[in-house]
Amino acid sequence: MVAPVGPGALSRREWLRVGGLGALGLSLPGLLKGNEAAPKRIASFGRAKSCIILFLSGGPAQHETFDPKPDAPAELRGIFRPISTTVPGMQFCELLPHTAKIAHHLAVIRSMHTDIHAHSTSGAYMLTGYEPLSKAENVPPGPSDWPSISAVVGAMQPSDRSPLSSVTLPDELYNDGHIVWPGQNGGFMGSTWHPTLMKCNPLQQPMHIEGMMLEQSMTTLRLGERYDLMRQLDHHFSRGVHSNAVTELGDLQQKAFDLLHSDASRAAFSLENESAAIREAYGIHKFGQSVLLARRLVEAGTRLVQVNWPREGDKEVKGSPLWDSHANNAGRLRDVLCPQFDRTFATLVEDLHQRGLLNETLVVAMGEFGRTPKHNANGGRDHWGSVFSVALAGAGTGGGKIIGSSDRMGAQPEERPVRPADLAATIFHLLGIDPSGDFLDPLQRPRPITDSGVALKELVGV
Repeated sequence: MVAPVGPGALSRREWLRVGGLGALGLSLPGLLKGNEAAPKRIASFGRAKSCIILFLSGGPAQHETFDPKPDAPAELRGIFRPISTTVPGMQFCELLPHTAKIAHHLAVIRSMHTDIHAHSTSGAYMLTGYEPLSKAENVPPGPSDWPSISAVVGAMQPSDRSPLSSVTLPDELYNDGHIVWPGQNGGFMGSTWHPTLMKCNPLQQPMHIEGMMLEQSMTTLRLGERYDLMRQLDHHFSRGVHSNAVTELGDLQQKAFDLLHSDASRAAFSLENESAAIREAYGIHKFGQSVLLARRLVEAGTRLVQVNWPREGDKEVKGSPLWDSHANNAGRLRDVLCPQFDRTFATLVEDLHQRGLLNETLVVAMGEFGRTPKHNANGGRDHWGSVFSVALAGAGTGGGKIIGSSDRMGAQPEERPVRPADLAATIFHLLGIDPSGDFLDPLQRPRPITDSGVALKELVGV
């Protein structure tokens, strides 16, 4: 006898997946059939309940972070020395003393490469796992862009505990002139796949997030009444107008309403509920408090939070914002960039560990590329997509690992080159999305989830 299929037979999360996949043309019978035919997964598949991506925009120098080159000539290795970590034989740059103390939790990829030297397009490659058609700088987002990793996760693995399945904060990524990078949203899948962009300043408490907080005069009862009226108007309007844009608008309105009615999600924004000690440990700066907010969001059920390194703080360095250290590389890394990242990153990993959340939370620290082996005339390092480092922790990936290597100069991959597609496949695998699977685009065409990406066996097993 076949068991009945109905709301009592599937969890809320499964019904959310049915709804999301139905928009892609996959019916409930097709979904169930696909589940029956699914191959057995290795133990690491779906081990992560959530993921936090720390995107260090601008491009951190591999030499001064996770891949020091003590045997390189002085003009290449720079003035900083390597230091030992908690893992014998593993060394980081001396600018990361706190991170060195949690190295036993980390897996570091030293052979990541995009071979693109432009912020926005190398960034799009890292954020989507798909190599962009254009490798030029300042390519704006377009309707044919590939969906970001965060968009895929939010659409294909929605949270069953929070209306915020996928979040980007505290701002989007853009070049000078506010030219937004491609690869940050749902791309050709449309706005219903967009991660929730939360423009905010977590240093300000109580925090205000435009469009996501109730005004003081708005009670829950009044909000419900307005929502009912809006639904009635939408119903009459949609009977005469049928378009994807109208459908997407309704979905976005529903998401906003669910958020306003979710006590757990709204409570996650209340950083003032954290102790002064933990807020201080994360760092009293925009990046540190944004990472603390990310931890609170995953605790509240958000599947993926991407924290972008904010642009504030480097405006006095003309033409060299963020980690884009074209001038005074050593001074900027020593005085501003590495101290903030080092303490915040180490605190996040240790905090998750102490809370028993590290085994179910994947943490990824990456940028769009690295920096040139040679310093320029201004004492800086320029764009370098040929090789750079990415650090991961949690979700059972195992600590104390080095994956791949760069050459003696830190200029090219020497062993085990890793592509963005492989990193994306690893993230998808750990979050329970088959990297070799497909989804249907709005024209009902099957699209591969990754660009032939293969999850890294060193992190997921065989």
